[in-house]
Amino acid sequence: MTVTSRTAAPVTPRAEVPEGVPADGAAGASEDLLALDRQVCFALAVASRSVIALYRPLLEPMGITHPQYLVMLALWEGSPLSVKQLSGLLQLDPGTLSPLLKRLEAIGYVTRRRDPRDERALAVELTGAGRALREQALLVPPAIMARLGMSAEELKALHRSLMRVIAAAAP
Repeated sequence: MTVTSRTAAPVTPRAEVPEGVPADGAAGASEDLLALDRQVCFALAVASRSVIALYRPLLEPMGITHPQYLVMLALWEGSPLSVKQLSGLLQLDPGTLSPLLKRLEAIGYVTRRRDPRDERALAVELTGAGRALREQALLVPPAIMARLGMSAEELKALHRSLMRVIAAAAP
């Protein structure tokens, strides 16, 4: 008599399955959980690229890119700011922020200098031209709103939802 040894297949942990979805993941043809057009990541990626593209023709006359526009928005709220403060506000690492600041300085919108209170910190401050650019930038939000065909209330609701997504995805 011969005895063969059988080893059990490795058990892999199952992901938490939302209520109403079969445990085997088969949700039916109309409920394919892996359908590209149902993926939040896909919708966010396409929406992000599309909306940023709408800004390009509005920002070009100002001589700035969308990432530089974000820096300017932060500085219009409160200048001077340290690179560390800007980095936190924009959720960008200093290595990514530094080239943006150099270009903004080269076109005359900001200055960078050592903070007299802390020589290790670099302060970023708007120049007169940088402050004046704000007037031109005031035309950007209404133009984006019109281009998207969304009301201020719809955009506020979308913003609230996106901020919840950002908070939930934060480490």
